Amino acid sequence: MPEAPTTPPPVRPAARVAVVLVSLAVAVASAVGVALLWRTFVVTWAGQRVEDRALDGAAYGQTQLWVVAERVLDVVSVGFIAGVLVSAVLIAVVRRRWSLAMHVALLVGGSNLTTQLVKAALDRPDLGVGADYGNTLPSGHTTAAASVSAALLLVVPPQARPAVAVVGATYTTATGVSTLVGQWHRPSDVVAAALVVLGWTAIVCAVMALQPAPAATTATAALRAVPGIDPWRRRTRGTTALLAVLGLGSGVVAALLLLQAWADRAQEASRADELAAYAGGAAGVVAAACLAFAAMLALRHAAGSRRETPPRPA
Repeated sequence: MPEAPTTPPPVRPAARVAVVLVSLAVAVASAVGVALLWRTFVVTWAGQRVEDRALDGAAYGQTQLWVVAERVLDVVSVGFIAGVLVSAVLIAVVRRRWSLAMHVALLVGGSNLTTQLVKAALDRPDLGVGADYGNTLPSGHTTAAASVSAALLLVVPPQARPAVAVVGATYTTATGVSTLVGQWHRPSDVVAAALVVLGWTAIVCAVMALQPAPAATTATAALRAVPGIDPWRRRTRGTTALLAVLGLGSGVVAALLLLQAWADRAQEASRADELAAYAGGAAGVVAAACLAFAAMLALRHAAGSRRETPPRPA
């Protein structure tokens, strides 16, 4: 007769508390980041000057780039968000993870509602820099793209999360850069949107970490435990590191270009200056998307990391 499977060891409470605390710290840092972006680039003359250069730089080559950018932006709509939201909920239902359906609704609804409330609540003073369109921070299109991507990251099985994170970072970057191409948004608007979604994802991961482990009837629990680190965990860590490296590298490029624009803000901008600021803004978008999804992938893994099934009998 085969040996009866042993009961898996309980999850250490201290480890779960650590996940909750880290997740909440990320959420707070994201909110502070949005406030700093607004304080630096929206309400100061210097910040408005730097982003106005980036906005003007987007006019160069816009005719050719807009052909692609318009198609990317046309994807984002109420119907698109609803469709992805329903798909994410169905994935959660198929996996018999009923709470994930509520988490998805909280993430997508909270992110997009927060963006609209923040955009309406914050003020953009008219400091005589460029056209006055009012406050556009955070970007609604980027929030929608990032939030539906994060929703899928929540509900797919562990082995699919690295691929979803890469696709999500790519799609968020494409949407954010497309808003720059169309001169719909400034770079700080897009970065703020990525932070809003990161903050809500962190909140949801904190809630998930507080919940008990799912029952053995879930699709994830049906996977048999293997010794050592499972292959998809290695891929998760490798993908997180890859996105972090890409994000940090892009962040360095963005910082160098935008700091130069900041230093020369009082001077008349040449075409080269505008293109440099534009490139710096685009690099900032890449950095924000990659770093946000690296953090979301790591938090999602940590929030769901537990032994759900017993090891195979010896």
